[in-house]
Amino acid sequence: MPKPYFQFKQFTIFHDKCAMKVGIDAVLLGVWASVDKAKEILDIGTGSGLIALMLAQRNPNSFVDAIDIDTNAILQATENVNQSPWPNRISMQQISLQQFALTSKKRYDLIVSNPPYFINSLKAPSESRTNARHTELLTHEELIENAIKLLHPEGRICIILPVNEGMECIDFTLKNGLTCSKRVVIFPKPTAGAKRLLLEFCLQKGQTDVSELVIESEERHHYSPEFTELAKNFYLKL
Repeated sequence: MPKPYFQFKQFTIFHDKCAMKVGIDAVLLGVWASVDKAKEILDIGTGSGLIALMLAQRNPNSFVDAIDIDTNAILQATENVNQSPWPNRISMQQISLQQFALTSKKRYDLIVSNPPYFINSLKAPSESRTNARHTELLTHEELIENAIKLLHPEGRICIILPVNEGMECIDFTLKNGLTCSKRVVIFPKPTAGAKRLLLEFCLQKGQTDVSELVIESEERHHYSPEFTELAKNFYLKL
């Protein structure tokens, strides 16, 4: 999978400087979420700021609001953003999504989140890691309910989840007036089972565009042509 740090063509984030480890889930969401016509973007649970930075790079006309409840995450994300070429287009705020949805008057063209996904499992030893990986402070239902409040009528919500949690999320969104417009099934290798779902939701009715993406070939660190094409603008070596 990815090297110990990500070297982007315009920006570099090092593993040992990040409050949260940079993972393939964040990279997948950052390269996949459609930024077309997305002037106002919200990144929920920004962590190190990776996704916010990727989206700012992909759409030079966008403005990104990035929120997180973790103090260390916001401090690290702010440092990363200030060292990037886009500090004037990315705003950081330490706040819960629930509170942000109550106070913000903005409506977003694109809302993205790499949310907590462990629902019933052993907790991590540190509080910040637990908050990042478990749903105690932000369930998937709360994520969707509050994202809808912040969504422009023609906007999109893009998230990445494990397969089971992703299918449950689809069922919940349908009951709350959203359509799953895109679903990408992610396979780590050609012979491995599906591990993640990339999901796009919107308020317009329509069919779901379903596709698949394989990350690596059977040989480790040899990426598929599809993943290479998707992520080539960020990795210096892929």
